[in-house]
Amino acid sequence: MNPSTIHHKDADGITLITGGTGKTGRRIAERLQARGVSTRIAARSSEPSFDWHRPDTWPAALAGVSAVYIAYAPDIAVPGATEVLRSFIEQCVTRRVQRVVLLSGRGEAEAQAAERIVQESALEWTIVRASWFMQNFSEGEFIDMVQTGVLALPAADLPEPFIDANDIADVAVAALTEPGHAYELYEVTGPRLLTFTELAREISRAAGREVRFVRISDEAFRRELADARVPADIAWLLPYLFSTILDGRNAHLADGVQRALGREPADCASFAQRIAARGSWKAAA
Repeated sequence: MNPSTIHHKDADGITLITGGTGKTGRRIAERLQARGVSTRIAARSSEPSFDWHRPDTWPAALAGVSAVYIAYAPDIAVPGATEVLRSFIEQCVTRRVQRVVLLSGRGEAEAQAAERIVQESALEWTIVRASWFMQNFSEGEFIDMVQTGVLALPAADLPEPFIDANDIADVAVAALTEPGHAYELYEVTGPRLLTFTELAREISRAAGREVRFVRISDEAFRRELADARVPADIAWLLPYLFSTILDGRNAHLADGVQRALGREPADCASFAQRIAARGSWKAAA
């Protein structure tokens, strides 16, 4: 049996999870499998392999699929992403996929262009437009900074409604499996605004040691990325994100989690306590 596909007899078609090993995709796959949904992980390392830049890998990944979660890697805002997404959506339509859920980003013109591609298709769609993930600091690009005690980032100390990736996963799973979410755009945020200084304080309280935010120049940040040999697409993406979506344009709350799930989103304090309890933020040796 294909190890990347988990089958259940009572499932109605396979749900394909692109980015199935990433922050949201992994959580969505776990939740779908717990519900007994036939789930296929789509990644370069999966079987069949899936690569956004190799359309010849798409047909095998889409075989027997009725629903798709789309998390474009590394980000829907990167140059060329909308063209790739348009081609992928066309294949979804051709192969009679019924439902798609698109992970999008707040305040990104490229992301909104991608949303329109999905909205104008013949598919039943739901869009999850997310703020910055809390998990960027626990299992993502900046966990090393937390462990060393300094969030050295080229960001203005402006508020952002950081969201827990678990809430994104819960919204996406609801949209993929339950009625009532078709043609909805859920803009999802955490329950309060935090500056990077305030975020560092929350992490400090939970970790039991000081973690502080220090603003550095864009040039210094780019040098750090180069020294760390970060892949070129990520090295382009991160400075772009800090200079655009974290410029204050997203300094307001949205109610997507409440509308989709009927509950409040997770707060950063509870997230920080959970991560600290796991030992993920122990000081670097």
